[in-house]
Amino acid sequence: MKKFTFGFMFTIALMLTTLFVVGCSGGSSNIKSNREIVKLYEEGWNNKDKLNIFDDIIATNFINHSPLMEHPQPGPEGLKPIVKAIFAGFPDLHYKIIDVVYGEDKVAIRSVLTGTQTGNFFGIPPTGKKIKVNQFQVERIQNGKIVEHWRLTDDLVLMRQLGVIKN
Repeated sequence: MKKFTFGFMFTIALMLTTLFVVGCSGGSSNIKSNREIVKLYEEGWNNKDKLNIFDDIIATNFINHSPLMEHPQPGPEGLKPIVKAIFAGFPDLHYKIIDVVYGEDKVAIRSVLTGTQTGNFFGIPPTGKKIKVNQFQVERIQNGKIVEHWRLTDDLVLMRQLGVIKN
């Protein structure tokens, strides 16, 4: 039986999501505004002093289908504590978008997170270790705001890089 690498599986997932996003697209009128939303989203994740950006791009009824904290409240008020907790663990966090597929009401993003864990990260004490982790997400956008979020992060690689899980 052939073994598949994470990169191969990630590429397949991106291709399938691309088909899903494009298939759900009815046209291109929202794509320009969706591009602007993605730029602001990236800026919010790369600057802990600009969390107010999320107030502008996250709907009050926003649902995070893959949160790092249990039962976050809807809207930007549910997302910002998660972002703050990640910045607490990785003050030098950098969120780099590698690929984006734009649809009418959905955006698929492949990104890489890098940083150094110098603070507590969801119960993991500071390790001083650097991370580089792939992430894939889909954002549903309605009326110029993100209303739903799905995320898949390579948590196994993250835990190995932090030394929480040994090979």
